[in-house]
Amino acid sequence: MSRLRSTRAIANLGLVPAMAISLGACGSFSGFSGFGGGSSAPPVQEAPLEREMPASIRSDEIVGRWGLASYQNPADRARTEAAARGQCKQPYVIGAGASGGVMMHLADEATPQELRLKGSPSGKNYIGPPGPSGGEKDREIVSFDGRVLVTRFIDKDAATRYGNMVYVRCAPRA
Repeated sequence: MSRLRSTRAIANLGLVPAMAISLGACGSFSGFSGFGGGSSAPPVQEAPLEREMPASIRSDEIVGRWGLASYQNPADRARTEAAARGQCKQPYVIGAGASGGVMMHLADEATPQELRLKGSPSGKNYIGPPGPSGGEKDREIVSFDGRVLVTRFIDKDAATRYGNMVYVRCAPRA
């Protein structure tokens, strides 16, 4: 009797891997509707990456030394521009990045990093890290005339804390 049990146990042990292999193969045939083959999910397609649009402002147009101030109330803009002009004794420097961007600070970051100027289908321009325009770490360029640059952070918390950033060019245009 014990010899019959051990033979049956060995046969059962051999049967388990064979069933697992055959069931696994069933799921890999897309046309087979038995044992899970018909309920296979369609292949997952990744969303196409949104390409950056070029900005209508070039990086080299904003590289330089700037007086910097900010305002919350639009009525304070003229006074803030004058205050920014007064900051040219200690200018904020926007440098040229190694790969064509500009060296600036992100909100709440102590170290400047290379940011890109990005356009958008709506015609707005943004400054921010690589990726689609209008991202949470971007800032929108509200206005730029070559001498005065006004930006606003997209992130609502940063926009509330920093307001509209006014950069006034310190040196005459080259």
